[in-house]
Amino acid sequence: MTDEEPVVPEKAAEPSGVDLARVALRAAKEQARARGDAARQQKQARRGGLRSGARADGRDPMAFGAAINRLITERGWEAPAAVGGVMGRWPQIVGEDVAKHCEPDRYDEDEQVLVVRCDSTAWATNLRLLAPTLVARLNEDLGHGTVKVIKVLGPSGPARNYGPLRAPGSKGPGDTYG
Repeated sequence: MTDEEPVVPEKAAEPSGVDLARVALRAAKEQARARGDAARQQKQARRGGLRSGARADGRDPMAFGAAINRLITERGWEAPAAVGGVMGRWPQIVGEDVAKHCEPDRYDEDEQVLVVRCDSTAWATNLRLLAPTLVARLNEDLGHGTVKVIKVLGPSGPARNYGPLRAPGSKGPGDTYG
């Protein structure tokens, strides 16, 4: 038999002196940071939310054009905004002669129909003949499939008033006998 001494695990050295001070300092810093974070959150809640700091983030002021473009993208208004731009550039797209007599009235995004009103039936007929070319030109400018059909409306007549005297609430000649 061999006489072996039992192996006794060494105890971990207890922090002392400088090491003990470092541990206490680290714990104090963590507690102070936690108190500071809590106080900052309470202060922000009292002020009505987060405030922008020294670094750039999504809450910072931005240029008006950038804000409008961001809003258009977030709301999915790209096609209506593009068609609105077309309505502003109508004379450049169709030409000065046509623009004098025909103007865009509205755009139906669901059916992709641009409604154009003309000041005479002759110009309405002329625009109906030009419609396929205009659809191609508009889609080239706005993106394929933005406008499928151009609906051309002729001039609208004046509102019809049947005689100078009218009874309040009457519906015209149809309510005479009933």
